[in-house]
Amino acid sequence: MAGNIADSFRNDGKPAVMGILNVTPDSFSDGGKYNKLDAALKHVQEMINDGADIIDVGGESTRPGFTFIEPVEEMSRVCPVIEKIKENFDIPISLDTYKPSVAWAGVEAGADMINDIWGLKWHKDDFKYSMAEVAAVKEAGVIIMHNRETAEYEELIRDCIKDLEHSIALAEAGGVAAENIILDPGIGFAKDTEQNLIVMNNLEKICALGYPVLLGTSRKSMIGNTLNLPKDEREEGTIATSVMGLMKGCRIFRVHDVKKNRRALDMTYAIMNSGK
Repeated sequence: MAGNIADSFRNDGKPAVMGILNVTPDSFSDGGKYNKLDAALKHVQEMINDGADIIDVGGESTRPGFTFIEPVEEMSRVCPVIEKIKENFDIPISLDTYKPSVAWAGVEAGADMINDIWGLKWHKDDFKYSMAEVAAVKEAGVIIMHNRETAEYEELIRDCIKDLEHSIALAEAGGVAAENIILDPGIGFAKDTEQNLIVMNNLEKICALGYPVLLGTSRKSMIGNTLNLPKDEREEGTIATSVMGLMKGCRIFRVHDVKKNRRALDMTYAIMNSGK
């Protein structure tokens, strides 16, 4: 799938669903469920049957207060899974990592795109290439998420856009083709509940930057705090955010429950395009 990754999500505006596969022992929602290869492959098949367009493989939890793992351990978690998915299924794979060395190994194993929660800004990996250079050399897509060290802003939306523009500049400087860039507003990262809600209500401004936008809200604390619900009761809230995201211009939706979000998004898309 090398080359023109993002462009494949532009053309007709149809929503793409990214199914989450956490091969971790400690992810906030499904840690320990799919960190064995057979269980992981079975879940991939289920998500494909339910309508997933992309599988996002993650080997390190990035929940609040997560424990950092060394690149070699992360590679040992994700690379065999990526290889087996590619052997058994014809579906694009995204690798959820912010470490350039892990991204390189993951793309070598068969990943088509890199999902970077630090927006190409993490530079503590002792590797010969930056994340932008990895994406450029490997002609992989890159999902640039908004993130920063603190949730302090002068003007929230303006600052989020400036941060994303900085990440886009890093991508361009590293040689990433514009058609391989996807943006993510970073719901749940460096934002409190109210800030997350404000970003949700202004997603069209991020979409206006001209790149496909991925929305990842699945079961996040924004939903739990707003509705006062535990993580295993947040699907209705997740679906509401997916529907709103599509109406505001987002095109890719990273979710745990593929079937319900797929149906809700397809119904929304049909309504939005009726009578045209």
